[in-house]
Amino acid sequence: MEEKRRILLVEDDPNFGIVLRDYLGMNNFEVVLAKNGMEGFEKFKKQEYDVCILDVMMPYKDGFTLAREIRQQNQHVPIIFLTAKTMKEDVLEGYKAGADDYLNKPFDSEVLLVKIKTILERKSINNQSVQSKQFEFEIGNFQLNSKLRFLSYSGEEPIKLSPKENELLKLLALHLNDLMPRELALTQIWRDDNYFTSRSMDVYIAKLRKYLKKDEKVEILNIHGEGFRLVVNPD
Repeated sequence: MEEKRRILLVEDDPNFGIVLRDYLGMNNFEVVLAKNGMEGFEKFKKQEYDVCILDVMMPYKDGFTLAREIRQQNQHVPIIFLTAKTMKEDVLEGYKAGADDYLNKPFDSEVLLVKIKTILERKSINNQSVQSKQFEFEIGNFQLNSKLRFLSYSGEEPIKLSPKENELLKLLALHLNDLMPRELALTQIWRDDNYFTSRSMDVYIAKLRKYLKKDEKVEILNIHGEGFRLVVNPD
């Protein structure tokens, strides 16, 4: 059974906090709820968290101050701010305090859920890359050297991939025979998830399919509304 990811939710509106905690709980997260920044920091120090979701406007200690304290303890835990403050200066202040993402109230809970999953996927892939330091991949009869950006087929002269082609194929290879979420690629490679970056990624997927068509066992499947799968079919 897959272990639940743990979220620290710090929200001073008790009704909203409970509703959000229950919603995330229904989506297979373990959620620890704190009602202000002081309580949030005490709870943060007691156990490990996969994500911190912080309200900005709170009594005793605001979300920006709490984020800075969390960053002093842990440089890597993802932080998402929830706020009614929409001024550019406030958004910049949030990112300076260590935010990974920023959601303005009111927001769609499903959007928050996608952001959490994307951040966790990105963190997982980054950890996997760091731990394995893998840069060579076997994809059917292809060999990818992501350090040199070379894609070779059965001893033929290698193709030199563009930086984005290389990053995208590496990400697909890290998810070989599994789903690579669309949002993950857009945020990690294009640094943004919007209509134009999404269309750009589709163009790069088409280019990769063209390269890979030499091997009939290898294909990139489009999983509608979710992402892509790089699969190597059995003989």
